[in-house]
Amino acid sequence: MTRNAPKADIDEAQLEVSKPKDWAAGVPGVAVSLLRSVEQMGTGRTVRTLRLLNQRHGFDCPGCAWPEPQQSDGEHRKLAEFCENGAKAVAEEATKRRVGPEFFAAHPVSELAGRTDYWLGQQGRLTEPMVLREGGTHYEPIAWDDAFALVAGQLRALSSPDEAIFYTSGRTSNEAAFLYQLLVRSFGTNNLPDCSNMCHESSGAALTEATGIGKGSVSLADVHHADVIVVVGQNPGTNHPRMLSALEEAKAGGAKVIAVNPLPEAGLMRFKNPQSPRGVVGKGTALADEFAQIRLGGDLALFQAIGHLLLSWEDAAPGTVLDHDFIDGSSHGFEDYAKHLREIDWAAVDEATGLAREQIVRIARMIADSQRTVYCWAMGVTQHKHAVATIQEITNVALLRGMIGKPGAGLCPVRGHSNVQGDRTMGVWEKMPETFLASLESEFGIPVPRKHGFDTVDAIRAMRDGLGKVFIGMGGNFAAATPDSELTERALRACELTVQVSTKLNRSHVVHGRTALILPTLGRTERDVQAGGQQFVTVEDSMSSVHSSHGRLRPASPHLLSEVAIVCRLAGKLLGEDHAVPWRAFERDYDLIRDRIARVVPGCADYNARVRQPDGFVLPHPPRDSREFRTGTGKANFTASELEFPQVPEGRLLLQTLRSHDQYNTTIYGLSDRYRGIEDARRVVLVHAEDIAELGFADGEIVDLVSEWADGDRRAEQFRVVAYPTARGCAAAYFPEANALVPLDSVARKSNTPVSKAVVVRLEHRS
Repeated sequence: MTRNAPKADIDEAQLEVSKPKDWAAGVPGVAVSLLRSVEQMGTGRTVRTLRLLNQRHGFDCPGCAWPEPQQSDGEHRKLAEFCENGAKAVAEEATKRRVGPEFFAAHPVSELAGRTDYWLGQQGRLTEPMVLREGGTHYEPIAWDDAFALVAGQLRALSSPDEAIFYTSGRTSNEAAFLYQLLVRSFGTNNLPDCSNMCHESSGAALTEATGIGKGSVSLADVHHADVIVVVGQNPGTNHPRMLSALEEAKAGGAKVIAVNPLPEAGLMRFKNPQSPRGVVGKGTALADEFAQIRLGGDLALFQAIGHLLLSWEDAAPGTVLDHDFIDGSSHGFEDYAKHLREIDWAAVDEATGLAREQIVRIARMIADSQRTVYCWAMGVTQHKHAVATIQEITNVALLRGMIGKPGAGLCPVRGHSNVQGDRTMGVWEKMPETFLASLESEFGIPVPRKHGFDTVDAIRAMRDGLGKVFIGMGGNFAAATPDSELTERALRACELTVQVSTKLNRSHVVHGRTALILPTLGRTERDVQAGGQQFVTVEDSMSSVHSSHGRLRPASPHLLSEVAIVCRLAGKLLGEDHAVPWRAFERDYDLIRDRIARVVPGCADYNARVRQPDGFVLPHPPRDSREFRTGTGKANFTASELEFPQVPEGRLLLQTLRSHDQYNTTIYGLSDRYRGIEDARRVVLVHAEDIAELGFADGEIVDLVSEWADGDRRAEQFRVVAYPTARGCAAAYFPEANALVPLDSVARKSNTPVSKAVVVRLEHRS
């Protein structure tokens, strides 16, 4: 039997704190995976489901975007090709818990709005379309046709298509994403914000300028065969646990790992692989050869210092450090970059990084001696004001040594959500290039708008200012994922209509417009049977590999529609059955969608045949494949940036938001952040013990967190102070609870990404 959903909510007073762990996974990872799976799915369903996860004839994990092993590289998938958090993600989706009309009849929206995100998510799968009428107190059932007619009527009543906002989550399949952007552009707007705007938009902006393509340039095989792997601002033990297996394999081949992070994350210290005897009964594999406990926002200074040292050593011994063949033949801007870094303000580097000079020199020497270096990073780098410049500084160091377009080397922005990269490839972006828009227009014979649309931050501003009146979310949990929670909630409530395409109950269903719809959809794990037979979908991972995903489970309810079906039926109501796009045919047979993708999306020729290969196919990447750089200069571009880092007033801390080990993005699986030693609570703030004492607080004290910004303070109440070995002057708290502290207007230059990793805060005693 599966356990019922929790009736009681989180009791923060139950917090238990223990010493943080210095290793990840092992037997506890297996035990937790099985326990959570059986709780949610039952024993039989657990066995049937997990054996298909990330297998060639199964379904892609709805969690992270870490790639699967490829036969073409001589690699083989394990029987259990998943991690603990992948198992949790599947258990949450394949749960036997249900949220149907009777649930909504028993719970007014006002009550649900007072529940935590954890409680809401644990209630189970949505089963029928529901509507909250203007002035209503409860969601009520609505027929699918009536729901689509309601949305279409509201959209047609707008003064301009640009008053509608169409958000997308990274779990949307390639087929659904392609049709979704086609629907939106057929309607007449490019308002296509997505979750990339809040995470890796800085990576795309930086890499497009530097290399001509906003994607990483490595394969899984490159990671396995690297000499040095630099992991910056990333916690793979929680966010991409299967990456630990790749690091372990690289270590077995002699690689060295450099970890750069304000927090000593267990997964970067030591890995006990539960699929090997050493990981079960032994000590596991030590991973980080160097752990650089950097201050928040100091990464740009660190990589400038590394670049300075490489240039200095080359000056002292010409021809021994830099790859002059690459620099002279394939790059642009080296002289300006080198001139900029010949001199460096070491005092500023010391202040920005908090690292010992000797450690920076050791790290630079490891990079100088490596013939194959992979640079990985995630949101610890991308969510800073100077994030784009920081990523370009990392790229500069890679270019100095020619570490792109060669085996075992390259740039690796590690994406989070399972198909966030695929959604962008399929056209979900508010400013797609002219080549894509022209191809779409030609293929379907429809006019396509050119005016750039709203990204996520601008969409919130538009709703706040009355310029965005209808919000449609294709997956995700917009209200919980976004910054400046109070402002964002006011913006959503100001809408005339909010529509959420969802699998489970979440915060965005209770933070609603005057009228609200919940449209329940199939999950990745479920069979998708249409008039043309059983369908499959495709996704793209972090390393540009496109492969199929075949749902196998019986749908949670007979009333669910696939995302493709939802888009197609809404298009029929909105655009008319005689529209140039064959929406009905697309719903019947997804092969027809893939045929059009093949003709519109670069690199996707012969899509249907190639995704049916055992491992799918890898999209072209000119810098990786042939050292071709489609930039304005035709070469890889060095970038000279000013040294900058966050300035924190006396008596304040620099806060980063982060995930617990028991959550994925805004989905909270449980209350155990066991690697950090935090149990049964979420409203905690991690602060160095010496900072706690210096600021006049006590370990365990309940405080308010107050962020300071030009337009006023923001407050998050009742957080427990936990002494933790983070970098001095830095603090950390979980999102979405701490999102309230992130100002909407605090964004990265060029990418407009919220600065969630550098929030100036003060702690306040509670009276």
